[in-house]
Amino acid sequence: MTTRVVLVDDHQLVRAGIGALLRELPNVSVVGEGADGEAAILLAQTLAPDVLFLDLVMPGMSGLIALERIIGQQPDLKVIVLSMHSSEEHIVRALQLGASGYMLKDVAPDELALALTAVMNGETWLSSAISRTAIAEYVGRTASESPLDTLTSRQRQVLKLIAEGHSTKDISAQLELSVKTIETFRAQIMDRLAIHDVAGLVRYAIRHGIVPL
Repeated sequence: MTTRVVLVDDHQLVRAGIGALLRELPNVSVVGEGADGEAAILLAQTLAPDVLFLDLVMPGMSGLIALERIIGQQPDLKVIVLSMHSSEEHIVRALQLGASGYMLKDVAPDELALALTAVMNGETWLSSAISRTAIAEYVGRTASESPLDTLTSRQRQVLKLIAEGHSTKDISAQLELSVKTIETFRAQIMDRLAIHDVAGLVRYAIRHGIVPL
């Protein structure tokens, strides 16, 4: 099975280098390239890749904003953030927004294949140079914050509509997303909040002021 990849980075030489390495991998097809956040959103929508490599810092729309919007529309898409920044703050924020991986641009070329294999298997990939500190920081922060704080803006929006009594079909129509996408969001919300039924979500939303009594 071929893994369809889109590559977005504002530096043409970086795109050329990573693109060439990806094209050498077996069963990998680079189906599109872009240079900014707007292009990333459009390519993700129109090409429906399996994996999107997304630069963190780009002119105009940043990679983090693009990431949140892309995951908000396509929660099943695997996004691997590309960055020169190894700070825990950048890594944790990318993971919180739904990134499946975080790769430093100075890694060894063979990490590309390892990263693709990991995210396609449902795992989170972090470059070896940052894994230990990133995981410790991520676990520490998520353990100390409210589960509600781990939800993305789109997940909060879906939670609010669920709590207001809207059906999956109604939410799908309102947000202009597929029923399957809304079901994916609902499952993610339940997982993050450790709640396993709609009635529980409603009670949680009322308790935390997401919807009024």
